[in-house]
Amino acid sequence: MCPVIFHIDVNSAYLSWSAVHMLSKGYPTDLRTVDAAVGGDTSKRRGVILAKSIPAKRYHVRTGEPVTDALKKCPHLLLIPPDHDLYRQFSQEMRKILAEYSDDIRPYSIDECFMVYRPFPGDDHSPVKAAHIIRQRIFNELGFTVNVGISTNFLLAKMASDFEKPNRVHTLFPEEIPEKMWPLPVEDLFMVGHAAAARLELLGIRTIGELAHTDPNILYAHLKSHGRTIWEYANGIEKSPVETRTQAAKGIGHSTTLSADVTSVSEASQVLLELAKKVSLRLRAARLFAGMVSVEIKYSDFRSFSHQKQLPEAVQDPAILHQTGMELFNELWTGQPIRLLGLRTSKLSDAPVHQMDLFEAASHIRHQKLDKALDAIRQKYGDSAIIRGSSLTSPSENDKRDD
Repeated sequence: MCPVIFHIDVNSAYLSWSAVHMLSKGYPTDLRTVDAAVGGDTSKRRGVILAKSIPAKRYHVRTGEPVTDALKKCPHLLLIPPDHDLYRQFSQEMRKILAEYSDDIRPYSIDECFMVYRPFPGDDHSPVKAAHIIRQRIFNELGFTVNVGISTNFLLAKMASDFEKPNRVHTLFPEEIPEKMWPLPVEDLFMVGHAAAARLELLGIRTIGELAHTDPNILYAHLKSHGRTIWEYANGIEKSPVETRTQAAKGIGHSTTLSADVTSVSEASQVLLELAKKVSLRLRAARLFAGMVSVEIKYSDFRSFSHQKQLPEAVQDPAILHQTGMELFNELWTGQPIRLLGLRTSKLSDAPVHQMDLFEAASHIRHQKLDKALDAIRQKYGDSAIIRGSSLTSPSENDKRDD
């Protein structure tokens, strides 16, 4: 069975990241909603445009063009200087989220990466549903949107993510090529630049479909090896190998952005309890045990802090995960309003290391059977089908199901 590849592409990355950061600092306007761009030396009005807002496209402002040209088209364009340290931070935060869903993440650039899809609880083994869950979680927790392209190789996944933007999920499987890719202008094909497109137009080739149906020997005669490469791409052929071996998961965790800031220990405890149950469910589904627990706190000013603790024995038990999470929370929390809470496990193994006596073993088996029964009920009827009595007063959350 062919692996499924996701291509995750941040929409107008530099502008989006600058916008999210400025909003967190109290800037009254979202740069993404006005005529704005990132790039150049704004004091000297030189350099090039690195990213632009969707409204700025109305003035035909283009990425890569000189700032002076962009200002001629749109004199009131709001120019923001780039902050590459900030962009690296956002990129790392996004990849940290993606790593919770797959053990195979392949960075392509600071704002793009490929991911080999691995089914996870809650996605019903549907890559499209999984992509929407991931896309929404990135927006809820980090504040920016992404496009996700889905296919069976890297080329088609990347082509799919370039379809309608922003904040979309698109598929481009091999059987969809004639309908979704071949009608597009040839310059929309990966690796076809302006010069190659001009050469192809002289040959009467204006669409990707026309390129796909051209004799590759003719293309080689005019464009050498590049001609054969783009012919393969037009037919959806891409030869980069995809490793299909299953690698050991490095960590399993969940985090959630709260609909209202958490300001008390009791509220935080309820949120961490729900996260512990979700993490425990995924550990049991993967037949793994956690030897390390960490807690992440993101405050209302978007500053993030985390703390971790080694467990005396590897566990799956949600009660132990919750108890350890609360210990870490109490050590970490400064009393400031909390926007996001996360609980993550690592140092995973396929068996607990604790040697139990006969009575402990009997109790452990009873707990395992109970947990298995509860998991089955929750997966069939929803997380709220069975709840602890202490959970009845838990605060509402913006993204209760972020798995």
